[in-house]
Amino acid sequence: MAITLRISNPMANPANLYNLSKFSLFGSAIPPLGHFPCRLKLRFDHPRTVRVSCCSPQFHTPKVRKCCPSLESAMLPNVKHSNSSDWKAVPDIWKTASERYGDRVAVVDPYHNPPSEFTYKQLEQEILCFSEGLRVIGVNPEDKLALFADNSCRWLIADQGIMATGAINVVRGSKSPIEVLLQIYTHSESKALVVDNPDFFNKLTEDFIKKANVQFVVLLWDDKSSLNITEGQNMPIYNYLEIIDMGKKSRSSLLSSSKNENYTYEEIRSDDVGAIIYTSGTTGSPKGVMLTHGNFLHQIKNLWNFVPAQPGDRFLSVLPPWHVYERACEYFIFSNGAEQVYTNIKRLKEDLVQYQPQYLISVPLIYETLHSAIMKQLSSSSAVRKFVALNLIKLSLLYMEMKNISKGMILAKMKKHNSSILDSLEWFWARAVSTILWPIHRLANMLVYKKIRSAIAISKAGISGGGSLPDHIDKFFEAIGIVVQNGYGLTETSPVVSARKSTCNVLGTVGHPLKHTEIKIVDLKTSQVVPDGTHGIIKVRGPQVMKGYYKNPSATLNVLDEEGWFDTGDIGWIAPKNATGRSRLCGGMVVIVGRSKDTIVLSTGENVEPSELEEAALRSTLIQQIVVLGQDQRRLCALIVPNKDELLLASKELSTVTSDSSDLKMNIVNKLMRDELTKWTSECSFQIGPFLIIDEAFTVDNGLMTPTMKVRRDKITNLYSDQIAEIYR
Repeated sequence: MAITLRISNPMANPANLYNLSKFSLFGSAIPPLGHFPCRLKLRFDHPRTVRVSCCSPQFHTPKVRKCCPSLESAMLPNVKHSNSSDWKAVPDIWKTASERYGDRVAVVDPYHNPPSEFTYKQLEQEILCFSEGLRVIGVNPEDKLALFADNSCRWLIADQGIMATGAINVVRGSKSPIEVLLQIYTHSESKALVVDNPDFFNKLTEDFIKKANVQFVVLLWDDKSSLNITEGQNMPIYNYLEIIDMGKKSRSSLLSSSKNENYTYEEIRSDDVGAIIYTSGTTGSPKGVMLTHGNFLHQIKNLWNFVPAQPGDRFLSVLPPWHVYERACEYFIFSNGAEQVYTNIKRLKEDLVQYQPQYLISVPLIYETLHSAIMKQLSSSSAVRKFVALNLIKLSLLYMEMKNISKGMILAKMKKHNSSILDSLEWFWARAVSTILWPIHRLANMLVYKKIRSAIAISKAGISGGGSLPDHIDKFFEAIGIVVQNGYGLTETSPVVSARKSTCNVLGTVGHPLKHTEIKIVDLKTSQVVPDGTHGIIKVRGPQVMKGYYKNPSATLNVLDEEGWFDTGDIGWIAPKNATGRSRLCGGMVVIVGRSKDTIVLSTGENVEPSELEEAALRSTLIQQIVVLGQDQRRLCALIVPNKDELLLASKELSTVTSDSSDLKMNIVNKLMRDELTKWTSECSFQIGPFLIIDEAFTVDNGLMTPTMKVRRDKITNLYSDQIAEIYR
């Protein structure tokens, strides 16, 4: 093939480079060089003539495209996957879902502009177009893209679109501190940004964009008219619709021609990394958890045993999607044809009533909030109604306890050796009491619980994870007839390790392990496996365990051994098996006691590294020692040992007390300490709520510090448990 072009003074370009798309051939624009199936050669036959010819095809090297074999089967005529057993990558679920549930509504997103609703067929096409649009603008397999955005249908499409190219998304929410986002972006070696909207992008322009190497930006919502582009920022910026449009055109071109011969197609493998999720507290050395497609597929294929979702079931989505708990559950939901409605904390109560979901997947804080709202409403009733309602609840709690005894669903730590006669007597006693209380429970159901359930409107189950569910919350919802299933997991385990089934919902446990998941409890000192019922460190092995920490092999080796056992750092025990008695159905269930690591997990599901706050607070001359606590609480608290001399001097300067330290007034001390905490920790990722000032210092002698001068948080927590509970009240 040869094309002759007449160009004025071709030698004026020293590099002899020309944009052929500016010329035309018989009235049609010449396509870009990249679209020719062979390499083009330019020869200057005359000062005003350039001859363009095609080199031999053997010199052409096709570009590698990684793809999901099921999702992109249209591009691969010899490959056809759609069954779940054939899934190799997470986005493969959309091909199967589209074929099974095509016209069912998949997502409803009522609070973004524009409000959006997609069927499964539409969602599959949107993901395909977004994925192809990313390829058009230069995304290659194994590139890392930072997806910094919050819950929405477009987050889901962007997440799956990135994964479908074989690239890796690095996720975080838009409310995270800019310093944390920059650290994540830089450490992960991301090449581009996918962000929520112009407002969030504008927040990044001051510090983030100047310091990060950003090749391009994609806006998921709104247009580019309100972007704050500073001088010198010449990176391409695309909005969501532009990516979709480019993807549509490219897909149409590839499907209608032989241009896909320009590519060598490789399937994404299950052991390929699909996402990097950074654990909270990334000051210092960040830990990016590398999760593979296989990790997520294990969750997708096995969560149904605990949450038997049916096509058409509705779920409310309220958690941030970058949190692995929400993310894995979303994938599972869509693989089973359910409908997901996006909401938020502010609108949760009204959306529960409006959408009447079968399921709510959330963290303990949500259930605590619902409980508080219910109790507040009961307390605001008349004295008679309040008295009746609260006493009915107490009787229902007793009724449920007796019922669970008779069913064999009362947790026991030790293996029982009761005779069959004693077990039978206890069963008859529990049955008798529950039979007596049943009419009262039914009355309470008609007078009180029915109204509560209509306000909460979860018809099948609430799923709780990301933190420990308080016992009183667990018992309350069971008493009023709302099933709450508790589960356990970590970011490093994709996340679910175990969960309770609605058919055997034993309070106080996190249920049985998922399929193909092994759990063992080992002694903290010897690492030897301990008997059932004995406290120890929880170790997990299974297909959901991470590939490792990104660029941090030493941290990986600390938690993941050669046999694949992951050290969770959590303390727990496994319920012993009893053939008879009140615990006969509890054998093998996992119970979480606390954490051996310093990381604090709030009831919101957020992870907090207390060292950041402690180190900042210790810069104050008024603080001698500080321990930050808050496991399974809404807020952090602190135990503070003051520097009494400095505190006395500060008080003197205010002229509020005498020189005698015993005369310090607690309200002045509290004010001084609060001001110091605010001053020194204001830049930290989290803030300290209530605090307790204590007189006795933490020392090796009193057992509150190790010989290496590290505080023993567990001992301090136990010693001051009553005071801690009081300050939270």
